[in-house]
Amino acid sequence: MEHLGILITFAAYLLFMLAVGTHFYKRNESLSDYLIGDRQLNKWVTSMSAQASDMSGWLLLGLPGYAYLQGMEAFWIAFGLAAGTYLNWKFVARRLRCYTEAAGNAITLPDYFANRFEDHNRLLRVLSALFILVFFLIYTASGFVAGAKLFESVFGLPYQSALLIGAVVIISYTALGGFMAVSWTDFFQGIIMFFAIITVPMLGIHAAGGFAESSNAWKNVSPGFLSIFTDGAGTQLRATAILSLAAWGIGYFGQPHILTRFMAIRSPSEIKPARHIAMTWVLVSLFCALLVGFVGRAILPELLSKTDSEKVFMILVNQLTHPLIGGILLAAALAAIMSTADSQLLVTSSALTEDLYRVIIRPKASDRELVWVSRGTVIGVAALACAIALEPDSSVLGLVSYAWAGFGATFGPLVLMSLYWKRMTRNGAVAGIIGGGLTVLIWKQLGTGLYEIVPGFIASILLIILFSKLDEPPDQKILTRFDDVIKSQH
Repeated sequence: MEHLGILITFAAYLLFMLAVGTHFYKRNESLSDYLIGDRQLNKWVTSMSAQASDMSGWLLLGLPGYAYLQGMEAFWIAFGLAAGTYLNWKFVARRLRCYTEAAGNAITLPDYFANRFEDHNRLLRVLSALFILVFFLIYTASGFVAGAKLFESVFGLPYQSALLIGAVVIISYTALGGFMAVSWTDFFQGIIMFFAIITVPMLGIHAAGGFAESSNAWKNVSPGFLSIFTDGAGTQLRATAILSLAAWGIGYFGQPHILTRFMAIRSPSEIKPARHIAMTWVLVSLFCALLVGFVGRAILPELLSKTDSEKVFMILVNQLTHPLIGGILLAAALAAIMSTADSQLLVTSSALTEDLYRVIIRPKASDRELVWVSRGTVIGVAALACAIALEPDSSVLGLVSYAWAGFGATFGPLVLMSLYWKRMTRNGAVAGIIGGGLTVLIWKQLGTGLYEIVPGFIASILLIILFSKLDEPPDQKILTRFDDVIKSQH
């Protein structure tokens, strides 16, 4: 009976998500409708869905778990993410929205790259789609791991059974409703996440006897627990460690599931108010996520493994709230997980359908056929991600950091320089994608201690510049379009 309130809340929440998917099912008459909502998102849905799909299960699981173990060292991750969010909205959002429309009304990131550089032999499009598939399999797996840990922790289910339940729900409404279903569910999920991430640390501080008692408990953990320049054991952080943590911020420029929201907003004029909404949500949520980890360390000092510490949010909810309230707060964790996994599935599906199936296999496929192919690829990709997530000891933060680095280094420099460097060429873009992606994959295996996004990002930029300079200047058509997009910004 103790789980009945939570079960009722979960069931109501999941039924609501499926209802949203069903509502948008009949509105997907074209591939553009299914993959980008025909560019009709308003500023509230754009901002909230972008941030909800960005923060994912690690906001309530991975980041609090890291703060629980390492203390204020986690500040550097939060700082990097806040700065990256702002810079992405400030310098990428508006220009990408305008450029994707000007460049053949591109509806996917590979589509934009191909149109931006007039890549007629399709190499750029295919490479982009393949790297999206590789890194989103890892990223989606992180969401499934987080969902499995949630159901496992709350209901005592076996890990594999919990994994299957979460995956089935996410697949169902994503495949049914497409981009608009994903964006609107992310909007509601963002609201729930915001409410929960504020409520839980406040309840925890109260249960610990107030802020003064909590502070005393943190000081007793280790001499450096409350210092941003030491790790959880009090050891001085090296410059490479601080750089690696803060470098999460540069990953934003290459995240397809976030960039797609910028492409889908109904008017470039709504970017600025959407940025204000997004930054308010992000700053409050990141601060409170760190606080969850600190409060958990004061109340639950025994969760000293990486996988156990990532359950601190859920354990606090179970211990501090009535089951009905707990169900609402835990639904926020489920919301965080779903809000990213659904976006990732849809972006991967769009890359495989629009950029591989339609371009290479069936150029004359009807819109109806493409929508059904896209739904099928959602299911297929989800099945592969589930296979990756079958290991119960998988770390949510570990999987997210790998995929985040992959996208940040593979696409981040390409997005930035394609929007701001007129002289960039198609061969420079190809070199940047290959160099950034492969550097991440190889560097990860070396175990140097430096986050792989840093060398990957640098390698991609250098290769873009080198191969563009060695190449012939772009055609006049490309240069004229670039100038027209720049003029439209003023």
